[in-house]
Amino acid sequence: MQLTVVLPTYNEAENLPRMVGALLALSLRDAQLSILVVDDSSPDGTGAIADALAAASDGRVAVLHRQAKDGLARAYLAGIRQALDAGAELVLQMDCDFSHPPRFIPDLLAALPEADLVVGSRYVEGGRLDPKWAWWRKLLSWFANSVYVRAILGIPVHDATGGFRLWRRQTLLGMDLPRRIHSTGYVFLVELSYVAWRLGYRIKEVPIEFPDRAAGDSKMNLAIQLEAARRVFEVRRRHSGLTPTDRVAVTSSARSAGSPARSGGGG
Repeated sequence: MQLTVVLPTYNEAENLPRMVGALLALSLRDAQLSILVVDDSSPDGTGAIADALAAASDGRVAVLHRQAKDGLARAYLAGIRQALDAGAELVLQMDCDFSHPPRFIPDLLAALPEADLVVGSRYVEGGRLDPKWAWWRKLLSWFANSVYVRAILGIPVHDATGGFRLWRRQTLLGMDLPRRIHSTGYVFLVELSYVAWRLGYRIKEVPIEFPDRAAGDSKMNLAIQLEAARRVFEVRRRHSGLTPTDRVAVTSSARSAGSPARSGGGG
């Protein structure tokens, strides 16, 4: 199967060469891995580094240059759209900063027979956070995912904000991302999880280790976290009426070309 890793970057000049090298070195028995770097005109030259890596990759690395820093959600949506248009059968979301270690990708792939979406989870048995995190940071992250989001949305996912995710092509097409996914901040990840669950797609969590980024600066801060928490209620209001009948029908041609045929209603 063709697996495309969608890798959003902004000022990841230190991490990108190491991440691309680690991904291309993986030995995956059931998937052919390629990488799509989605760079938002990073001022540190990440885009030029991505171009150089692509030129030396024998076609396994591609680059999508966007004109400005426009948020994680829009970067992912643009990358997912391009990956599907290029025929990806599986799409992997992950960060470039090594907080999502590539060594766990085989574990995500191994869970696919039981899932339409596989989430690399910090909060199921066997998952863990960086031991250097302060206790209050661990508590806040656990509460946000395993208590707050689950209580508001009723979703049976312990790591709804986790960004290490493996999707089947049919799932992404059936969700109708351009029409249904509206969030622009980090709550985008919660919205993806909720829509997939409301539409009846099978979600499986597998444990991962979540270390702090290896280099560069984090884009997350308290203001972003509080804004995401507030917008969880908007996600519920927008999508609570969805049912599996609201999936977009995926025709045989769409499975290979990326053009779903709409059926059903809902938001």
